[in-house]
Amino acid sequence: MGSDIPFGFGNLGGDLPDPNDPRVQQMMQQLQQMMAQSLSSGPVNWQLAKQLAESELKAENVVGPADQAQVAEAVRLADLWLDSAVNWPSGVTATDAWTRKQWITRTEDSWRQLAEPLAAQMAEAMQTLVPEEMAGMLGPMADLMKGVGSALFGAQMGQALAKLAGEVLSSSEVGLPLGKTGVAALLPGNLTAYAEGLELPVEEVRLYVALREAATHRLFTHAPWLRSHLLGALEAYAREIRIDESAIEEAMSGMDPMDPEAAATLDLSEVFKTEDTEQQKAALSRLGTTLALIAGWVNVVVAEAVGERLPTMDRLMESARRRRATGGPAEQTFEALVGLELDPAKVRAATRLWQSLTEARGSEGREAVWAHPDLMPSAADLEHPEGFATVSEALEDLDMSMFDQLAVNDPKEEDDDEEPGDR
Repeated sequence: MGSDIPFGFGNLGGDLPDPNDPRVQQMMQQLQQMMAQSLSSGPVNWQLAKQLAESELKAENVVGPADQAQVAEAVRLADLWLDSAVNWPSGVTATDAWTRKQWITRTEDSWRQLAEPLAAQMAEAMQTLVPEEMAGMLGPMADLMKGVGSALFGAQMGQALAKLAGEVLSSSEVGLPLGKTGVAALLPGNLTAYAEGLELPVEEVRLYVALREAATHRLFTHAPWLRSHLLGALEAYAREIRIDESAIEEAMSGMDPMDPEAAATLDLSEVFKTEDTEQQKAALSRLGTTLALIAGWVNVVVAEAVGERLPTMDRLMESARRRRATGGPAEQTFEALVGLELDPAKVRAATRLWQSLTEARGSEGREAVWAHPDLMPSAADLEHPEGFATVSEALEDLDMSMFDQLAVNDPKEEDDDEEPGDR
């Protein structure tokens, strides 16, 4: 057997297995079932992901009527306070309280949007491991890479979702709302554990998280281009994914193909080329800048809404900063998806930028910047955050209604070869 055979199977040695051996037949049936399930599930085997994630979660209490009432009251009060700080009406249409398993189930559609473009491109790259001259001879077996990739990505997602489910406090803590549009959701079990760790009253922690959740929903409701802008950056990154054939051969050579859970231990960072292209660097810059601007805006409006009402506000904000610095849910999510390390310094700069803009133009002028992506601060603006308010004063004389129709449509993404801060 030649060295071009993928995964190093050419080095097995010995006689070929007897196809009439019942053990061989059973193994082939199991392999066919696994492949069929993976091929029918798309680029990510979500059934496997959910099974693995839920199996790793610790048992917790069910969400009862008392939890639902406490979340609803916290979000109602948060929205009332935000009315005085934000120039937009509420973006919340319903509230909910989730267990960790419910968080996994009710955010699946969003995870599909976030992960599948990346997994699909990775799966396509993996198929290059089957030599072109062999693909025709192999027939259906040429799809083996798709099945293996689907199971592999499902196992990886399951592991990541289990870790996140044990930490997230709300539906939007990863940087964007993951549940249904307008549904503000908190996780009471995680909130209680988080409050105990801070040694703070759970009521005040719940209200603080509800403020951030409600503020994020306002932003994404009134800047409808924002979600597709984030997804567009991920898709731009995905288009440039290439595979390191030698790395995947080495990684897969010791993995048991009959054990899907073993895929969760495979380090994908060693499989795909780690040197980003210029287009990928530009996409990551856009993504990191936008996420920092979202977090910074939420920081400013929540602090303004609270004022002197919450005695533990300073401790809550400091805890949130530490959470980001040590790798909170947002940092874990985008590091796992595209290797993006969210810089806490960028969030601090974005916070100063929105504070300066609020002082210069008020909340109405601040919110006007979110009317269209072309009005948004760039990565270069975050290097001199206080200066953006001065530069953007000219926007006050513009007729902002020209952007209203543009804002409700998907924005035209920046060219892939655009350097960060070129706008």
